[in-house]
Amino acid sequence: MDDNASDAGTITAIGLTMDCSDAVRIADFWQAAIGFTKRVGDGNPYVTLSESPVGRPLNHLTIQRVPEAKQVKNRAHLDLFARDHEAEVTRLEALGATVLGRPGGGHLGFLATVMADPEGHEFCVVSRPPAG
Repeated sequence: MDDNASDAGTITAIGLTMDCSDAVRIADFWQAAIGFTKRVGDGNPYVTLSESPVGRPLNHLTIQRVPEAKQVKNRAHLDLFARDHEAEVTRLEALGATVLGRPGGGHLGFLATVMADPEGHEFCVVSRPPAG
């Protein structure tokens, strides 16, 4: 690692832009899912959500190797870390998400449930397996 590897330059924040066909509908989902308290824009073309009560709203970036070639525009997804895995999956389903894959052994021993928001954007609910 070179001496500049930990230098973030002048970066002050990290944001994610998600493409979709109905910005208001998808903003409604993610605002409720993550608890953002600030909302700017009318969906023509943007809605920006910010000020989440989650202490570290964008906690990490994982680079994941997958067997398939790129088939769609975006290969990145959000990981939502939860204390109560099943309760969070149930809450997100009630908001309009669908389960695409049930918990499996994820990266570093975490459980991961693959879900999709109302427009099909994949994300994972991630938690530590129950102690046992």
